[in-house]
Amino acid sequence: MAAEVQVQTADFDLSAEVAALHAGDGGAGAVVAFVGTVRDRSGAQAPGSIQAMELEHYPGMTESSIEAMVAEARRRFADLRGVRVIHRVGVLQPLEQIVLVAVTSAHRGTAFQACEFLMDYLKTQAPFWKKETTSEGARWVDARVADDAALARWGIQANNA
Repeated sequence: MAAEVQVQTADFDLSAEVAALHAGDGGAGAVVAFVGTVRDRSGAQAPGSIQAMELEHYPGMTESSIEAMVAEARRRFADLRGVRVIHRVGVLQPLEQIVLVAVTSAHRGTAFQACEFLMDYLKTQAPFWKKETTSEGARWVDARVADDAALARWGIQANNA
């Protein structure tokens, strides 16, 4: 069985990951997966303005942080059966997959909620640093207020500076 959390440079195969997560679990009545991709623009920028996205992290610390998020999801959602989080790092191009959050549960409501909870938590609390490259140069991406608000719905205060 694959680890619940993986940080990697390589791309992932959604079908293979979901099949592995669900394999042999006859009690899982729902599978929900979210795949995030690199956009070619940010905010009001013109389409195609982002040429690349670079993600950096601290190996070990990042995985531990995401594992703590998974543990919190398991605590909150009792029907949660399986979890798989893959986050890519390195230089990524627009349209490439960047993140996978997949969960299995006995029931669909729990699966949808747990997947959304994990993605909201991951977006604001996982220690990744993102840099966008455009024709005008590169810039580090700041945390978004909307992402902090999404996390607050779960009763968690973002600790972004």
